[in-house]
Amino acid sequence: MQKKVLKVNPKDNVIVALLDLPAGESVHLDGTDYTILKDIKAKHKFAAVDFEDGDHIIMYGVIVGKANQSIRQGEVITTENVKHQSAKVVGKTETLGWTPPNVDKWKDRTFMGYHREDGQVGTENIWLFFPLVFCENKNIETLKDIFEKELLHDKASKHQLLLRSLLNGGAAVEEEEEQADTRVFKNIDARFITHQGGCGGIRQDAEALGRLFAGYVNNPNVAGATVLSLGCQNLQVQIFMDSLHALAPDNKKPIVVYEQQKSGTIDEMLTGVIKDSYEGIKKANEIERKPASITKLNIGLECGGSDGFSGISANPVLGEVSDIMAAVGGTTMLAEFPELCGVEQELVNRCINDEDGVKFLKLMKDFEASVVAAGSGFDMNPSPGNIKDGLITDAMKSAGASKKGGAAPIVEVLDFTEYATKPGLNLLCTPGNDAECTTALVGSGATVVLFTTGLGTPMGNPITPVVKISSNTILAEKMSDIIDFNAGTVISGEKTIPEAADELLELIINVASGEVKTKADVLNQNDFIPWRRGVSL
Repeated sequence: MQKKVLKVNPKDNVIVALLDLPAGESVHLDGTDYTILKDIKAKHKFAAVDFEDGDHIIMYGVIVGKANQSIRQGEVITTENVKHQSAKVVGKTETLGWTPPNVDKWKDRTFMGYHREDGQVGTENIWLFFPLVFCENKNIETLKDIFEKELLHDKASKHQLLLRSLLNGGAAVEEEEEQADTRVFKNIDARFITHQGGCGGIRQDAEALGRLFAGYVNNPNVAGATVLSLGCQNLQVQIFMDSLHALAPDNKKPIVVYEQQKSGTIDEMLTGVIKDSYEGIKKANEIERKPASITKLNIGLECGGSDGFSGISANPVLGEVSDIMAAVGGTTMLAEFPELCGVEQELVNRCINDEDGVKFLKLMKDFEASVVAAGSGFDMNPSPGNIKDGLITDAMKSAGASKKGGAAPIVEVLDFTEYATKPGLNLLCTPGNDAECTTALVGSGATVVLFTTGLGTPMGNPITPVVKISSNTILAEKMSDIIDFNAGTVISGEKTIPEAADELLELIINVASGEVKTKADVLNQNDFIPWRRGVSL
């Protein structure tokens, strides 16, 4: 029988409703009976004690808010009676110990990946087309249409068939029969990126975009790239090439670069681009999957459209996966710095190197200062959807979001566009914005991204599989077309967090081996939104 309520940490003075609780109902927890004073929806929290104005709200064992009026035991906490507050951070105060999980069943596991000359191993084999400036978006879209029709032989979707029937006066159009893979090349895919940057903004954003693209080319999921430039933009070809050289001095991947203002007509440029790209793709198709240790995986950890269950089901499951990967020698990255507000002290204490703790706090301070300067603040981070489903303060949201990072020591703190090179748990400075965060994780080397959601978020990435994990079973059933894994079984009591993590890691290995396609990949969700620093939460 499913539990009705849960106290996440023994220190907590609020309790989570796991089911809808009507006013007047009595619930029993840890030897105490609580009477619900008003209707409480599942995912929301109620007071375990009487609060006075100014008292701290504790959840996950940390301060997540402050009462701004009297709150009686059994009363739901809301944005009206609780305001955001988090604990002060004083720098590193201790070194936290860690007991790694038993990884006997995982230490010798392998996946089928694409081995690169620099020793990295990819989960995909992608030829990537991208522009250095938005002026070339149309040419990228033209190339996409050409290559997808002639090289990939994409079948018509059911929505294309619907439009086709409407154009035929409503006459029914039968769906194309299932057929064997008719792609010209079996071992490689082509993906296409467009964006709105590269010129017109501040030079720092253009330079950051150049470093981001360098990270994408260096990502082992990419076999080679075609790069289009106009010629006069802020993000010059040389800036991109210098960024790539700084990241990969011995880069052996083929890169086709065309600059329109040097190429003459669009027709002349596209003719050259198609011929040269075809030759590169044909060569890259010769690369085949081979066994590799799972220690070669770089897993990005992210959440989006979170709910009140995210921090007690899906996120802790990711934390267990992250700890397993750290224990076997793999790499994980925890991002979304606005959603680490309130848990800084624990994260600083988990940094192996003191200088990383200092760097983390400086990045957090500078990030928040830029947001405040824009007239906002980290306390504005919870979205209307977050609040509706029980995440009423940023510190509460952050305390649950940080569970994706498990308990392993932090081996390095990375700024936006810095590339992960150390095995273990890394912190990566990104916004909480879903697409910007995923874009940044992949630019820092993520070969698989784990994305938890309680409300449902339809997005993916052009070069890296994005595995969607639902925090609750209702979402997994309602939006089954975008959810890959249901962690709601933790809420229902069907599985423990370690059991769900083992099941999820098996799925990750299958995805990394190309045996299972993510729902985002099936739906062709290839989102790419670079962070324009300082104006995004």
